[in-house]
Amino acid sequence: MAKIIISCAVTGAIHTPSMSDYLPITPEQIARSSIEAAEAGAAIIHLHARNPADGSPTPDPAVFMNFLPVIKQSTDAVVNITTGGGLTMTLEERLAAPLAARPEMCSLNMGSMNFNISRAGDRIKAWKYPWEKPYLDATDNFIFRNTFKDIEGIVERLGKAHGTRFEFECYDIGHLYNLAYCLDRGIVEPPLFVQSIFGITGGIGAEPRNLLFAKETADRLFGDAYCWSVLAAGRHQMAFTTMAGINGGNVRVGLEDSLYIGKGQLAKSNAEQVAKIRRILEDLSLEIATPAEARAILKLKGGDRVGF
Repeated sequence: MAKIIISCAVTGAIHTPSMSDYLPITPEQIARSSIEAAEAGAAIIHLHARNPADGSPTPDPAVFMNFLPVIKQSTDAVVNITTGGGLTMTLEERLAAPLAARPEMCSLNMGSMNFNISRAGDRIKAWKYPWEKPYLDATDNFIFRNTFKDIEGIVERLGKAHGTRFEFECYDIGHLYNLAYCLDRGIVEPPLFVQSIFGITGGIGAEPRNLLFAKETADRLFGDAYCWSVLAAGRHQMAFTTMAGINGGNVRVGLEDSLYIGKGQLAKSNAEQVAKIRRILEDLSLEIATPAEARAILKLKGGDRVGF
């Protein structure tokens, strides 16, 4: 079996500061947590930015530039910047940092969808900041926009203009067909790095049969033109990434996707999750890819050709 690429999504834009004291907020925390995750075995670091004053998601390129160079100088890991941003951001806001940074990789969501995280804060008794609860509550009336025109524009402005390649985030089976449409039209080029996502309300559910069906569908649509990866939200994280590894896939963990390391136990760092999935996969006699090997597998342009 091919070596497994571990991605780590360090902070995201879903969880809020009141949910965990271990969620990286400031540029210093994000940089440190990213470096630790890379040292634990993550070949790819997936990044969002947050306002250091209150932990709210921010698209500000200046905030990204406070941690991107530190990560680059301290590790060989591939830097992957979000184009999904935060749930209240416009498309231009979502693209501001990637266009400034010109990274090796960016995430790219493959369809518009209901994206409901309104129940994520149900257990919170006291909120640290006033923005958190309204931010979550509003998502039961929210559509995360990613039209075909949006997708093609992102590929043109980032991929074709700057050589950035993409983590194609597929929250449902239809998103795989959207990606196949883009491949057929020549909008995207192989090898495709397909991230199947399970357990977000509005997307496909976290059931084992869905994971296998997603892989079967991707195999049918893309053949040998893609590399498959899996992430799952919350309590499903480790079970689904383990299943992915057993079935020849790559994996993504990190505090963006789950705040926990075990039942009822908050993860104290991103590195803790990376180390756990690495240990599980290596115990199954699976090999973990280095950043250099991930670059070769995904045909990335190299860390010397980025804008930070």
